Amino acid sequence: MATDMTARVLGLSRRFGKRTILDGLSLKLFPGTCTGILGENGCGKSTLLSILAGTLRPGGGSFLYQGRDLLKDPAFRQKAVGYVPQGTPLMDELTAMDHLRLWYPGKKEIEKELEDGVLAILGIGDFLKVPVSRMSGGMKKRLSIGCAMASHPRILLLDEPSAALDLICKERIGVYLSQFRARGGIVLLTTHDIQELPLCDRLFILKKGRLVPYEYDGNYHRLAGSL
Repeated sequence: MATDMTARVLGLSRRFGKRTILDGLSLKLFPGTCTGILGENGCGKSTLLSILAGTLRPGGGSFLYQGRDLLKDPAFRQKAVGYVPQGTPLMDELTAMDHLRLWYPGKKEIEKELEDGVLAILGIGDFLKVPVSRMSGGMKKRLSIGCAMASHPRILLLDEPSAALDLICKERIGVYLSQFRARGGIVLLTTHDIQELPLCDRLFILKKGRLVPYEYDGNYHRLAGSL
């Protein structure tokens, strides 16, 4: 019998003081698909991804994948989940290669990925010796994604991946996400960028702690009014 590779978020909750941010939120994430989460600032999008990535504790709920709860199994979560937060989790004084050495198991793995893997697709070979302090926003974002993929995770969480990036960077990230999905990977992203909506197979609006399915028909004004 084939293994079910669907990821399931079940009954996720989180409060900050008296404010409910996530209210028993549930979601299925299917292999080979990208799910987009929309919503106004402060609605809980980043909180949702932070909990799924294990950097923030939930008030309750579970994140199931291959029969295991990723919220209670950090070792398995590190292998199964890659996370790129909205901010850049990089050290200014280190170069791109320095960061790759921190994340990847060895030189051969880095060289292979630079030749024909994720690092090649993202174009990281073009700035290996550049310190983070001198990188553009696009370079930092691409390097962050490259580092997040070091363990070859099957689930990729992206918090506004192409915010404020130029078209070339957006295209590189889009190409990689398409290839990742084609290999059966699961992508969950939050976005405010209309250009990212075509990347998504399904869209949801996060409102009052719950997810509401949304079909984008190209009418931005209708979308804005729904948030």
